[in-house]
Amino acid sequence: MGVFGASTDFENSLIIGSALVVLSVITSKASSRLGIPALLLFLLVGVGAGVHGLGGLEITSYALTQKLGTLALIFILFSGGLGTQLSSVRPVLMSGIILSTMGVLIATALIGIFAQWILNFSLLEGLLLGATIASTDVAAVFSVLRSKKVGLKDGLAPLLELESALNDPMAVFLGVTLIALVEGQEASILGVVPLFFLQMILGSLMGWGSGNAAVLVFDWVKLEFEGLYSVLSLGWVVLTYAATQSLGGSGFLAVYIAGIRLGNSQILHLKSLNNFHEGMAWLGQIGMFLSMGLIINPTGLWAIAPLGIALSAFLVFVARPASVFLCLPFSRFSIQEKLMLSWGGLRGAVPIILASYVLATQIPKAAEIFNLVFFVTFFSVFLQGTLLPRVGQWLHLEVPLVEKFHFPIQFTPSRNLKSKLIEVSVPQGAVASGKTLSDLNFPKDVVVVLIQRGDQVIVPRGDTLLMAGDTVLTWVESRSAEEVTQLLRDMSFASGER
Repeated sequence: MGVFGASTDFENSLIIGSALVVLSVITSKASSRLGIPALLLFLLVGVGAGVHGLGGLEITSYALTQKLGTLALIFILFSGGLGTQLSSVRPVLMSGIILSTMGVLIATALIGIFAQWILNFSLLEGLLLGATIASTDVAAVFSVLRSKKVGLKDGLAPLLELESALNDPMAVFLGVTLIALVEGQEASILGVVPLFFLQMILGSLMGWGSGNAAVLVFDWVKLEFEGLYSVLSLGWVVLTYAATQSLGGSGFLAVYIAGIRLGNSQILHLKSLNNFHEGMAWLGQIGMFLSMGLIINPTGLWAIAPLGIALSAFLVFVARPASVFLCLPFSRFSIQEKLMLSWGGLRGAVPIILASYVLATQIPKAAEIFNLVFFVTFFSVFLQGTLLPRVGQWLHLEVPLVEKFHFPIQFTPSRNLKSKLIEVSVPQGAVASGKTLSDLNFPKDVVVVLIQRGDQVIVPRGDTLLMAGDTVLTWVESRSAEEVTQLLRDMSFASGER
């Protein structure tokens, strides 16, 4: 074909791939109306476009799918780290570590035994199946809750978030190790234990070191274009993963910890980095669910439908609850909260990525494992995801979701600037509620910029009356930020002359 001739295969691939992504994103808008996770819609788009659907598309390189899945997981984990606030996860840190390690092991063992007894798998094949579907996906949980304007109370959301990120490296380690054992490679279960600790310790150290170095670099380098900071972070994430893996550590754990360190710093371009990597994470999730939909043969699923439903039910009603209750026997969480944690263990992108690992091998039951993972993912996202808000209501653990208001002002801080914009919400019962701005007697170096009340933005004046629930956007000298926060939130403050 000439340069100006008919479209090439490459161009056709670009057209099809980009069209599927656009369709998936547009389709996700319907998730809030239907009350189901957007991930399920991505999966259905892939099925419809697949070789057995209307699109007739087919994925022929499972090895390429595996590599792209690894890249997707890197950015999913880094984005999760960027959005993790240490102040919120610190109270549930130990519970999250136990759930993400021992919980995965317990679920893997139970599913392995079930697969041996019911599915006619060998024990190693059953354990491989268990490791493939043991990891949870908090993105699916929060997308459902957000669509219903419902949140979770008492530290449940931070625990689900932390567990979901930390159990990914554990599941990948188990999955890769069990693949080697099933294929008959030179590996032993006893030899795996020191290897696990080496990977986790080295991954943690490399991640923390990479995060600290990233903070220094982002504070030091002065790039002319803000978009280059996103490019810099892109290369940094991949470098962190690859360097850690080459040294024998867990690259997935390293990028998550590096994300936490960077996300809890005060670098100048943190907001734009968060937005960029959130988009990369969604692209990764869309890509993996589309891939599974394209690979799966819907007509071939009928043969294993009873076994797939039985496995899904066992995971949701036995394996997941058992892992939660056995891991948290003496924790501060009540029985109702543990039941909510059990139901909130939705499956998402990681089981699909691990299933692609299996599919790229010569394991005899690779195709069957992939089909079973499809059943489990579909069942989990559809059943658990759809009923998640209602289960929260039954257990009296739901709270109204308070969404962050986006003020119509953009502000990029400067290194030499000593002032900053801060948002402070006026709680119910605060002394500031019912008073005018002039009554509160703000410090002289404070300017009240805007007030958000419900869906309204109010331009403030001296006689503007504050109400409980208002969010006040102020321009303040850094030294006065704490005083302004106390002034607006304190329950016992009495204004007076300064």
